[in-house]
Amino acid sequence: MEYRRFGRTNLLMPVFSCGGMRYQYKWQDVSPGDIPVDNQANLEATIRRALEVGITHIETARGYGTSEMQLGRILPKLPRDQIIVQTKVAPTDSPKEFEDTFHRSLAYLKLDHVDLLGLHGINNAELLHQSIRPGGCLEVAQKLQQQGKVRFIGFSTHAPLDVIIRAIDTDQFDYVNLHWYYINQTNWAAIEAATRHEMGVFIISPSNKGGMLYQPSQKLIDLCAPLSPIVFNNLFCLSQPQVHTLSVGAARPQDFDEHLKTLALLERAGELLPPILNRLEQAAIEALGESWYRTWHVGLPQPEETPYHINIPIILWLFNLVQAYDMHDFAKMRYNLLGNGGHWFFGRKADCASEVDFTQCLRNSPHASEIPQILRSADRLLGGESVRRLSQQSS
Repeated sequence: MEYRRFGRTNLLMPVFSCGGMRYQYKWQDVSPGDIPVDNQANLEATIRRALEVGITHIETARGYGTSEMQLGRILPKLPRDQIIVQTKVAPTDSPKEFEDTFHRSLAYLKLDHVDLLGLHGINNAELLHQSIRPGGCLEVAQKLQQQGKVRFIGFSTHAPLDVIIRAIDTDQFDYVNLHWYYINQTNWAAIEAATRHEMGVFIISPSNKGGMLYQPSQKLIDLCAPLSPIVFNNLFCLSQPQVHTLSVGAARPQDFDEHLKTLALLERAGELLPPILNRLEQAAIEALGESWYRTWHVGLPQPEETPYHINIPIILWLFNLVQAYDMHDFAKMRYNLLGNGGHWFFGRKADCASEVDFTQCLRNSPHASEIPQILRSADRLLGGESVRRLSQQSS
């Protein structure tokens, strides 16, 4: 395993982290006796496999259902000074509710402190305000830190770039969990801001939200050869020293295996990446046209600036991924989450695009005349049964 200094925390962070949202029993709390023996055994085997390969960072959240409760059955058995435990609690308008929720997390984990506490989902300006206002959730986290129950404080985010940078520029957080990977590099300026503030940088879900790379299209497999899409994407992210760790949402012990192939290649990133990056870019240009490839994103409105809150940037991005890389399964899954993702994945799909006059909201786009038709095409291509976030599902 390779380790990197996690910003001003000075923690030695493994370049892969064990994310805790896919091996738990349910997305809702249940009575401890309701957790099946085989599910708990699988979780514990996954944690032990992580430690065996040097993945010492275990990440979970109050919002991950039974994850904390189940981890609490194994974490106290592990050498506490050799593991880094992170949990996350969603910001709320009630600081007392935030504090009570944290204490519930700590009780489930059966620990006297967590190394990292993240404010879970600073996804818009309102949630940022709830977090950093005087007397807000950040002050509660800082009080918990003074009490020795928390070592370092960070935040996770699915917010627009400007909100992420505003949160970083408060200089009140030690680390950030955010999205950044090959197919979505929008947040690079936030990573640069975090680096200026000496913050740790944790990449959320690079293999799942980064394209469902565990079930890639044949075209993507061919373009990434001789690497698998997972290894390529890992190498792409970790070739940047500003990136410290990538989340691996393991559901079983063997889910680490493909990721671990990246480690032997880190020193060869400068040799391995350029030809793959060139092939990916040329495939996109060939499929989309160079003008669209270079400028499709310019001048697009945010969903709150668009009639019916249609999320134009996300829809065009997903349409591009299908055209360029045949990433139909991923694009369909994400597209049909629109309208159900709340502030985690804001905006709605383009099923009403034929009723909308986009003239005003697209006034700054060089492709204003093309986009309405592309939105309609995207809905025909990707529309289907609505998808709910994992945490909204019953099991």
